Amino acid sequence: MEKQNSKRELGVTAQSEDYSKWYNDVVHKADLAEHSPVRGSMVIKPYGYAIWENVQKILDQKFKETGHENAYFPLFIPMSYLQKEAEHVEGFSPELAVVTHAGGKELEEPLVVRPTSETIINAMYSKWIKSYRDLPVLINQWANVVRWEMRPRLFLRTTEFLWQEGHTVHATHEEAIEETMKMLNVYRDFADNYAALAPVVGEKSDLERFAGALNTYSIEAMMKDKKALQSATSHYFGQHFAKAFNIQFQNKNNQLEYGWQTSWGISTRIIGAIIMSHGDDKGLVLPPKVAPYQVVIVPIGTKKIDDKAKVMEAVNKIKQELIALGVRVKLDDRDNVTPGFKFNEWEMKGVPLRLDMGPKDIDNNQAVLARRDISEKNIVSRDGLAENIVKLLDEIQSNMFKIAKDFRESNTKEVKTLEELKEYFSDEKNAGFALCSWDGCNEVEQQLKDEFRVSHRCYPMNLEPQEGICIATGKTTMKKAIFAKSY
Repeated sequence: MEKQNSKRELGVTAQSEDYSKWYNDVVHKADLAEHSPVRGSMVIKPYGYAIWENVQKILDQKFKETGHENAYFPLFIPMSYLQKEAEHVEGFSPELAVVTHAGGKELEEPLVVRPTSETIINAMYSKWIKSYRDLPVLINQWANVVRWEMRPRLFLRTTEFLWQEGHTVHATHEEAIEETMKMLNVYRDFADNYAALAPVVGEKSDLERFAGALNTYSIEAMMKDKKALQSATSHYFGQHFAKAFNIQFQNKNNQLEYGWQTSWGISTRIIGAIIMSHGDDKGLVLPPKVAPYQVVIVPIGTKKIDDKAKVMEAVNKIKQELIALGVRVKLDDRDNVTPGFKFNEWEMKGVPLRLDMGPKDIDNNQAVLARRDISEKNIVSRDGLAENIVKLLDEIQSNMFKIAKDFRESNTKEVKTLEELKEYFSDEKNAGFALCSWDGCNEVEQQLKDEFRVSHRCYPMNLEPQEGICIATGKTTMKKAIFAKSY
């Protein structure tokens, strides 16, 4: 009875039955996070935080390789700073948390709890930048932000969440555009080659761009329920904030110019993307490059003292061989739960590869490998095992990317008319991404959002230019757009 209860507790709701409940089940039962006592906030548990640490480690290295440095700016921002850029404050005003009292008295000026850091950072940049020799400024910050969320969901939308935000200043428009695209490609590389999301990458519409930006670019991944999830963004600000905060520099001709700026970021929302892009009815399925543990080793048949000693000696040796090759390994030597319970638990937690070994396996110079991505078990030779596991992890990583890419492509439909698009999204369960010719029409775009909860995700950047007729205006256009329901 005890074993049955343990197994039942690890189960999750089927995606086809209730996708939202499936997601919540996975987040809780894979031990990733839970709600905090403050509505809309979350406690990220060690296993969930380990995924974020891997994301952070990978991206931090990439940021530094592209010349960026880390810094930290205050959590509290004077309200007057946000009011210096009208579009920016208007975009964030419904989500602001404001401190009016502190130290037992009312503050002379309210302080906003950081929703994003453009204003406080630019106030500093106006002091630091005086000459073209001070440029470019390439700074990134790893921090928490607060946006008062009305409909919170763990990782996807929470009042407080973790992220990084890059903020750069350049001497020319061309340099700033180059930076915007460079960092977008850093996110694209991460999404494809590490998170295995295979997203669409493109430019946002006027209605969807970041408040205060001239151009916003994003990566849009498709989840298993065929909705889109914006997973990272890169913004070109032009001189908007530079003029608002008087960020001027003396150029080589001794003339004063305003700086040209960018901003770019990714948050703990990426964990939600990884869960929903790859997970199945057994729980998480984690890409090896971001998984806390890439391999879990489960010793089998260790009740007899002699067998236990033999098995533990063998699995510890394998563990050390894998560690030496840079593999993240967990040896599950718990003796208070059965191997079957361990199998179910690590399956739920999405560990890419499980290695089982018992006395008979040792006698036969073999081990059992269970792949999480395709739920396949194979008996393999002990000879060269560690090296073969490294190759297999690469294979799993590539296969997960292929599965995500194939899923997105097979659930993307090109539509020719506005009526066809509306009809496509009237089918709640089967609609995915809709690709159409789109010249840009804010009125129709807003109508689609209001009536069908469908939004313009981006103008994809990987498509060959092709003349078409805009489904909203009837005008000839070279632009294609992706529309989808989204998180």
